[in-house]
Amino acid sequence: MARPREFDEQDVIAKATRLFWRRGYNATSVRDLGDELRLKQSSLYRTFNDKHTLFLRALDHYRATESTQAQEQLGAPGPSLEILREWLVWMVSHESGLGCFVVNTATELGTADPEVRQRTEAAFEVTQETLASLLRRGIRDGDLPATLDVDAAVELLFTTVLGLRVRERAGHDPQRLATAIDFTIKTLAASAI
Repeated sequence: MARPREFDEQDVIAKATRLFWRRGYNATSVRDLGDELRLKQSSLYRTFNDKHTLFLRALDHYRATESTQAQEQLGAPGPSLEILREWLVWMVSHESGLGCFVVNTATELGTADPEVRQRTEAAFEVTQETLASLLRRGIRDGDLPATLDVDAAVELLFTTVLGLRVRERAGHDPQRLATAIDFTIKTLAASAI
């Protein structure tokens, strides 16, 4: 008869997420996972099959929590450009030095792993759709001009977001990141003139 698990699977996934987020996939060994999660390798394998499966679960966990948080913040009431600026500043300051787990994963593993790529692309699409929704709301509310090319603006913002996340991970000065954020907002605001 199998022994019952002596750990909470969701708690383990959350802790694994933090470890993979900090170190990356390749730099995290099964031994590192066992030490961090306080689990024997046999328990890890029995529950998650392998490191790759646990990594996918961690990536899914991150996407569920971070994407929801971003959607809530970008969907908050108020002037669209203020909401956008607040989110961008929060994004590069709330997990200082970690960057974004999805962006980190995309830069580390690129297109080599189809399951990872599907997840990173899905996360990127959610971000782009959320930004497009905010910009459309800004047009509807009169914060942005009706002539704004939403698709082009989303490409600019999404590229800015990725760059900010990489720079934040690289330890760049938060004030310089804030300068880039403010210039991006001014560029969008100037399109309203």
